[in-house]
Amino acid sequence: MTAPLAEQLNEGPNTEALMATVGLQLRTLRKLRGLTLEGLAHKADVSIGLISQIERGRGNPSFNTLVQLAHALDVPIGRLFHTAMVTSPVVRAHERRVLDMHSSGDVDALHALLTPNLDGALEAIWVEAPAGYDTTETPFSHPGEEFGLVLEGRHEVYLDGTRYVLEAGDSITYASTTPHWYRNPGPDPVKAIWIITPPTF
Repeated sequence: MTAPLAEQLNEGPNTEALMATVGLQLRTLRKLRGLTLEGLAHKADVSIGLISQIERGRGNPSFNTLVQLAHALDVPIGRLFHTAMVTSPVVRAHERRVLDMHSSGDVDALHALLTPNLDGALEAIWVEAPAGYDTTETPFSHPGEEFGLVLEGRHEVYLDGTRYVLEAGDSITYASTTPHWYRNPGPDPVKAIWIITPPTF
């Protein structure tokens, strides 16, 4: 049986900071993969309670547990130990992290993170929605507020069934608790920026 990580590190002075880093990375990676605590627990065969403790920096997992979690997240084990201090405030266009969200059947939009991570009070997303993109069948509703700005194309935003048509330069703000969905009737693709607070991942 593998000893808890803190024991393997001999309870050094930096153990608490290391566990906080592991917790932060685990939570960020889980959200980037679009996984709930339950989903990650199932994939990694690790209890929900333990994952929750680790994410809060309070767990004392074995190294094997971290390996299981890293494998479930499809990242090398070392990725869990990356310190948040090295995160740049700049996100280069070619380095945007693609998010798995708002699938609409055969036609999917690109959603890429414009903020360095999901640990702040908001998330900013770059959206590219091709003609035919439609999430009518899967309305979204969650705590918070959203702001959208259309840069190119013609985008339809539905708020509890009411349609709002946004052209390039138009913006919209609404409570995320209102059931909402999106549609690009075409013929042109849509490019937009969406800001959500608090982060949904």
